[in-house]
Amino acid sequence: MDISSAELARQLQVPANRINQIINGRRSITGDTAIRLGHWFGMSPEFWLNLQSTYELRRAMEKTGAQIAKLPTRAA
Repeated sequence: MDISSAELARQLQVPANRINQIINGRRSITGDTAIRLGHWFGMSPEFWLNLQSTYELRRAMEKTGAQIAKLPTRAA
């Protein structure tokens, strides 16, 4: 896209480390960041929050999915 993370942060008016931490998987996309990214990219903020949610679910499944699958379920 020919834009640095620092320049994107400047245009979004957020600290540069926020964008760097999101890119490196060390920070979640918040509602505020989702609105800013959505505005800049011409997309909905929900798109960005859905990406975050999907990422968190995948990580949880990798970490504890097999253990949770062994738990009992509610009887019908």
